[in-house]
Amino acid sequence: MPGIRGWAGAVVAATATASMTLGLDTATAVADPPGTLISAEPRDDGFHGIPGGSVLRYWMADSHGTPKQASGALFVPGGPPPENGWPIVAFDHGTTGLGPGCGGKSDPSTAPYDAYVADEDNIMRSLVSQGFAVVAPDYLGLGLYDNGPHPYLERQSEATATIDMVRAARAAKPELSTTWAVMGLSQGGQAALGTGHLQATYAPDLDFRGTIAVDPESDVEKVLPIAGPGIPALPDTSGTLGFFSDILAGVRATRPEAEVDSYLTPFGRDLLDRIGTLCEPQIEATVNGVGIGQLLSRSLGSEPIRAAYTDYLTVPTTGYNRPILLLVNITDATVPSPLHATLAAQFAANGVDFRTVTGTGTHVQLNPPMWAAINDFLRPIRR
Repeated sequence: MPGIRGWAGAVVAATATASMTLGLDTATAVADPPGTLISAEPRDDGFHGIPGGSVLRYWMADSHGTPKQASGALFVPGGPPPENGWPIVAFDHGTTGLGPGCGGKSDPSTAPYDAYVADEDNIMRSLVSQGFAVVAPDYLGLGLYDNGPHPYLERQSEATATIDMVRAARAAKPELSTTWAVMGLSQGGQAALGTGHLQATYAPDLDFRGTIAVDPESDVEKVLPIAGPGIPALPDTSGTLGFFSDILAGVRATRPEAEVDSYLTPFGRDLLDRIGTLCEPQIEATVNGVGIGQLLSRSLGSEPIRAAYTDYLTVPTTGYNRPILLLVNITDATVPSPLHATLAAQFAANGVDFRTVTGTGTHVQLNPPMWAAINDFLRPIRR
């Protein structure tokens, strides 16, 4: 991506919007390099139901390399660390919306899905109990800073949010190792794959060991060209229109060259304006009953938007230097199984070092063979 390492030595002014309920920083801050720790606040109040928790604020790079403030949660096992420090698993969460607080990691009281977050907390708790420090970013625009709308499914900034938080966590807790892996679900699965790909060039100083992706988003950029003004409103049982609107809002906010407004009807422009600060349940309520054709004035298969969202979304299918564990449900209705199959086929064709374990559950549901595969994948990292 252009300029992603060009931040070195730069001084950039950034202003965080105030919010009493989210505790957003109201001061004007001078940017430090991405990966720099801003603050670490210990939380001993059953934070996410996991002991040893902290809220981290740190600097990350957006997709253009500009330092932005971000936040997330850090959990460290109790007791003395191993000789080489606690190995790290970065945990990337699934879809939660576009606005401040929606990430729910630095402040779980603002998380939009109680059951969803409980499942993710159980995974993080399991990782900590196995002797891993867990780093859980909110992502850009979803935490304690209002610098959104969140660029939903933008692979690059998801990856930098994750890698830069690993660096910040090691500054906060010197007992953490340089050895780490990444795991993510749904949107977080795409984020984990992006992280596993980017780390080779973005963080060669860290000892990365591999990627676990559960029902990841992939290949949506191959489907978007069919979207246009002729598509009617259809029953939507899997949140497709909400996800579609989130993508357009993210591309609109981060890719001015895409000229997104020129593809939207007046109704579509107004809708994207309205959802930019909302979490996913409110977004889904806002788009309920709306058809894709009502949002669009022309086809998304034309330029310049097609090149922009292809760059923004695409999961790399070559260039990984560490193994991937791909866990997919063939009955997944949120990310349809043909997309999972396409991703696996591309990995195989390109010689990527990966293993697939399948299930027949709902989206991001983990069955016993998947859990066994996760434990096997991570076991060498604990040594």
